[in-house]
Amino acid sequence: MVPDVSTGSDTLGLINYLFGKGRRDEHADPHIVAAWDMAGAPDPSRDPEATYTQLARRLDHHVDLRTRELGKKPPKHVWHCPVRTAPGDRYLTDAEWAQVARRIVAATGIAPEGDEMACRWIAVRHADDHIHLLATTVRADGRRPRTNRDGWRAQKECRKIEAEFGLRRLNSGDLTAPKTPTGAERAKAERLGQDKATREWLRERAYEVAAAVRTIDDYFTVLTSLGIQVKPRISAQTGEVDGYSLAAPGDTIFFGGSKLAPDLSYNRLCERLPAQDVPDRPQQVTDPADAWRRTESAARTALTALDAGDDAAAQGHLDAFADTLHNLARKAPDPYQAELQAAAKAFNRARRSAIRADRQAATELQEAARELTHAASIPGGLAIALIFTALHLARAAAKWHEQRGHEQQAAAAEEAFRHLKESYRQTSEPLLADLAQRVPRPQTVQRFEAAVRQAVPGHADRILTDPAWPALATTLARAETAGHDARRLLAEVAAQRELDTAERPAEVLTWRITAQPNRRAQAARTSSTRHTTPTARTPQPATTAVNEQPAERRQRR
Repeated sequence: MVPDVSTGSDTLGLINYLFGKGRRDEHADPHIVAAWDMAGAPDPSRDPEATYTQLARRLDHHVDLRTRELGKKPPKHVWHCPVRTAPGDRYLTDAEWAQVARRIVAATGIAPEGDEMACRWIAVRHADDHIHLLATTVRADGRRPRTNRDGWRAQKECRKIEAEFGLRRLNSGDLTAPKTPTGAERAKAERLGQDKATREWLRERAYEVAAAVRTIDDYFTVLTSLGIQVKPRISAQTGEVDGYSLAAPGDTIFFGGSKLAPDLSYNRLCERLPAQDVPDRPQQVTDPADAWRRTESAARTALTALDAGDDAAAQGHLDAFADTLHNLARKAPDPYQAELQAAAKAFNRARRSAIRADRQAATELQEAARELTHAASIPGGLAIALIFTALHLARAAAKWHEQRGHEQQAAAAEEAFRHLKESYRQTSEPLLADLAQRVPRPQTVQRFEAAVRQAVPGHADRILTDPAWPALATTLARAETAGHDARRLLAEVAAQRELDTAERPAEVLTWRITAQPNRRAQAARTSSTRHTTPTARTPQPATTAVNEQPAERRQRR
């Protein structure tokens, strides 16, 4: 059951909508199912002498009295809350909807039970699966009702109603969810043939750009380069930027950063992004795969952080992991981008909770994620190793949120896990099959079997009977060519994280080994630095931080 609270100033206009045919003639038999006073609330659909204007005047009675006292109408005096059952739920009767309506206006402070001075309100039903609550927020004593956190209180009451009425239980929120598109915004998107509301489209673009850039200035520059309109807000006291709003290309409606999502506000972005770029340390040209290895290693560190008992640090790692997913989706080969993009979008809801994130604790993952933006695209094993670690981190994030009662975040992380699991399946199956076909000669395989029994004796039988063992044997052969000792390497990667819960331990070890550096190449680069002068890498702005240009959006939406 989903309530959606909003406010406005036009009582008659909302009544016209509720009792009208709807934008697409979808309203059927609109009628009042509950009210502050059923006898005093004329129902235009049931009483031929009742009019919309008459109903509006009754609802506005206390508003009009207060207007005469003050000389002006109280602002935002119309309170509107549609309440919808979930798909698949049974249809409620009018009597049941009336009970729902009374409970929600009581819970939100509109009309507390037994309060004779409460606001006037009605509940209109014009469809099988929802009602609309309309209230005018001036009480009989002239005061405004106490409706602070009314959306959260409505959600909380709906969770109780779901349990009592046998309806589908939805996930409770913690006041950190982004604002959902209004009915008008959704209707506009449908009218223009767009697959999502502008608010949602801007939110996704903003997250993608913020994940890729290095500074707050780059953030605005890249958004502008994509055709998105950026309007900075200048403080009258300091003359400096203290906020911003965005609009889609060619649109006139701007959305403040905090209205897109709490962590897209200017202050929150400044916490993540410095005002000026920090110059990179001078360095010799490195292996293009190093950025992928560092990101995979940092993601494994994040797994450990979730179990360390420091909630602020764990939340910081989840925030950095969300950026990692966006950048991973951008760098992935085209056939595999869809699932990774879906995972990144889903995890946006899991990246924050009421726990304030310690981003300093996640600096390693945050920096690695940004380096990934500038790294060469590496198809094959390293990318799959990172996806493999990412799907385990997403599952761990779901468990972490669930343990803390973050129902919406846990569901979002679980959704991201499902997309990552599918992405892993798509990318890993061909490569594992190829590795299995390249298995080394029998003598080498026997030597690796002995190395497995020496390095991880407790898991040796499971590893050697795993269908992925031939792929692991090939990976060990390649690791030896890169300068590793097979037994020592197996012991090292097995110690990174327990194998007890791994269904396919040979597959796990294959990707852990794949993410290890090439020691021979490292030695060669170390030797070369003794005879060359280090050169600084010039950071490049992430002008391609998103996967879809505004022109493409206009064509597709």
